[in-house]
Amino acid sequence: MIRSMTGYARVEQQDPAGRLSWELRSVNHRYLELQFKLPEEFRPMENDLRQLATQRIGRGKVEAGLRYSREVAATEGLQIDGERLAVVLAAVERVAGQLRTSTAPDPMKVLAWPGVIRGETQQDVAVPLAEAMLLFQTALDDFTATRTREGERTKTYLLERLEAMAEIVVKVRARAPLVRDAWLERLRTKIADLGVEIDPARLAQEAAMAAQRLDVDEELSRLDSHFTEVRDTLGRDEAVGRRLDFLMQELNREANTLSSKSQDAEMTRLAVEMKVMIEQMREQVQNIE
Repeated sequence: MIRSMTGYARVEQQDPAGRLSWELRSVNHRYLELQFKLPEEFRPMENDLRQLATQRIGRGKVEAGLRYSREVAATEGLQIDGERLAVVLAAVERVAGQLRTSTAPDPMKVLAWPGVIRGETQQDVAVPLAEAMLLFQTALDDFTATRTREGERTKTYLLERLEAMAEIVVKVRARAPLVRDAWLERLRTKIADLGVEIDPARLAQEAAMAAQRLDVDEELSRLDSHFTEVRDTLGRDEAVGRRLDFLMQELNREANTLSSKSQDAEMTRLAVEMKVMIEQMREQVQNIE
C-alpha cells in the first residue's frame, strides 16, 4: 500500500482531569525522524510513544505535539488554612506590640505568607499518561489514514503517467522502421545525385551501421520492463519510495538514450514528452514513504 510522507492529524479529548490534544504533522525526509513536543510531566512516556510511532511510520520528518490543560472547578475558590492564618496574625500582633504600632497588617501580604492558602491537590498524573497514550494511538490511526489516502492519489497519478508512456513506446516502436527506411532512401538519393558508383557491399555495410545506430528496440524493451517493475512496486504493501526513485532514474536513462538516437523530429518530440512525464513522476515519488 502506497503512503505519502506528508500528513496531518489532530485529535483531542476532554475528561474530568482536563483536556488532552495531539497534533501530528510530517514532511518529506530521507529517513524517519521523530520529534516529540511534550509537557514536562509527560516526558516519561516519550520512549513508548517513539516505539509506537516507529511501528506505524516508515519515513518522513514527523512532529508530534501534546497539549494538556488541567480543569479546576470554579466553585473551589481559595482554600485558606484557618490555623495557619491564626498563627500568622498572632505573630503580627506580637511584633506590632513590641514595635508599639497599631498599623493593621496588609491582607495581601498575609495571604502571600507560605501555608496560609492551601495548595491545590495534585492530580494523579498516571491517568493522563494512560489517556495520552490511547489518544496518541487514535491520532496515529488518523494520521496514517491521511497518508494512505494521499498515497493512493499519488499511485493513481503514477499509473496514469505509466499508461501514457506505454502509448508513446507503441508509437516509437511503430515509427522506428519508417525512420530507418527514410534514412536509407535519403542515402540512395544523395548517391544518385552525386552520380557515382558505390560498391553494393559498401552500401550494405553503411546501411547496417546506420540501422544499428538508429535501432531503439533495446531501449524500448527496457522501458517496457521498467513499466512492469513500477506497477509491481506500486502494488507492494511496504515502503517503496526508495525503489521507485531508483526506477525513475532508470526510466530517465532509457528516455535520454532514446532521444540521443533519434534522427526524426517526431521521435524526438515523443522522447521529450516521455522525459517530461518521468520528471513529473519523479517529483511525486519524492513524496512516497
